[in-house]
Amino acid sequence: MSNYIVSQIKRDHLMNLLAEGRREDGRQLDEVRKISVETGIIASAEGSAKVSLGGTTVIAGVKVIPGAPYMDAPGDGVITTGAELIPMAHESFEPGPPSEDAIELARVVDRGIRESGMIDVKQLCIKKGEEIWMIFIDIYALDFDGNLFDACNLAAVMALKTATVPWKQYGKSRTDDDGNVTEMEDCPLPVTCTPISVTECKIGNDLIVDPNFDEEAISSARLTVTTDDNGNFRAMQKGGKGSITRGDLSLCLDRAVEIGRQIRKIIG
Repeated sequence: MSNYIVSQIKRDHLMNLLAEGRREDGRQLDEVRKISVETGIIASAEGSAKVSLGGTTVIAGVKVIPGAPYMDAPGDGVITTGAELIPMAHESFEPGPPSEDAIELARVVDRGIRESGMIDVKQLCIKKGEEIWMIFIDIYALDFDGNLFDACNLAAVMALKTATVPWKQYGKSRTDDDGNVTEMEDCPLPVTCTPISVTECKIGNDLIVDPNFDEEAISSARLTVTTDDNGNFRAMQKGGKGSITRGDLSLCLDRAVEIGRQIRKIIG
């Protein structure tokens, strides 16, 4: 995620620990950091969540507003995801337009949500071909200590799971294909599953889950895998210039399924 340079002494220290099957913070190679979640923290949003993954903290807000559908999907709602890495979060982040890292981050989170079918977008139709509900997910990094991908995924997912569709606020009614009009009450977003991403970094020949800042900085490759509630693979993104072997991939996929199950139990 960052081009921050770790000293050779620090690098050697981390590599030596990994050679012994250990990590600096005492975790196992396949162990995630402590997760904490707080929802409903932004009064002006339809849904919001703050997630801490170890020392990484992010906040996500969801706005749901009426808008026009895409021509090729006249009855489907729209989901748009954006992410910002503000300088407050870390000295390596710079002010200005979204960086390449922020754009990649938003795309990875968006793809996991979209490809898992987390939101039943067909239930977001107000009047086919004329008006649908548009979901905007905005994510901000507040504190960065590695692995923004998984922290942002969790924040976005929890914000969506607690969001409502504001039918009453906008005075909207649903019109079906036969022209029948139904008065609607505010209701939860049509959530179908809880997509969870698990990110691993490769350092030397070792793969470690949920890398912290220093581990991420010395890694050669990164792989983020998103699964749904049934353990199906829904999205995948590789980063870094290093290689991921067939054996590496198999291990990452197995871990993504198991750790995804564990995280779903934690967040409820």
